[in-house]
Amino acid sequence: MAKTDLRVIKTKDALHKALVTLLKQKSLEKITITEICQLANVNRGTFYLHYQQIGDVFEEYFREITADLAKSYEEPYRHVSVLKTSELDPSTIRIFHHIEKYQPFYSIVFSQNVPLLYYYLLFEEIQKLFLNDHATSWNHPEVDREMYCAYQANAIIGMILHWYRHDFNESAQHMNEQLVKILNLTHQPN
Repeated sequence: MAKTDLRVIKTKDALHKALVTLLKQKSLEKITITEICQLANVNRGTFYLHYQQIGDVFEEYFREITADLAKSYEEPYRHVSVLKTSELDPSTIRIFHHIEKYQPFYSIVFSQNVPLLYYYLLFEEIQKLFLNDHATSWNHPEVDREMYCAYQANAIIGMILHWYRHDFNESAQHMNEQLVKILNLTHQPN
């Protein structure tokens, strides 16, 4: 496995951070290469060594974030062979820790100042996680699997959006505990 040059890692990290800073002020389409390079303290030649356009920086950073999201989503499954919500330990849930780690990015996604495109990109990624989760174990032919996964994705996004609207004032652990309680509440007979 080839090691990535530390300079490349630092350059890309600086460009990712500059992108997030600029996205707080304007849409992706309005960000210029000059602006991002100045803010990241990177020259244009270095930028073009790694990317062709600003969208490439966003796409790379978004892929990095969603890869971490997928890892976070899968964490509770590492501890059990079958995941039962009634036995789910809130400390194994990592999704809200992931959101906390990338809070500046998620603050942009849920901001009313940015296009809905960011929200839909996130929705599609979360829905894919649920679709993959239920790909082989779907035992409910009367319910459309894609619709069910869209419902689940929107439920998670709803919790994240609520957390964002309250300035992320609750801990990730509190959010984990609330998710487990909600899951158990929805699986109880009336």
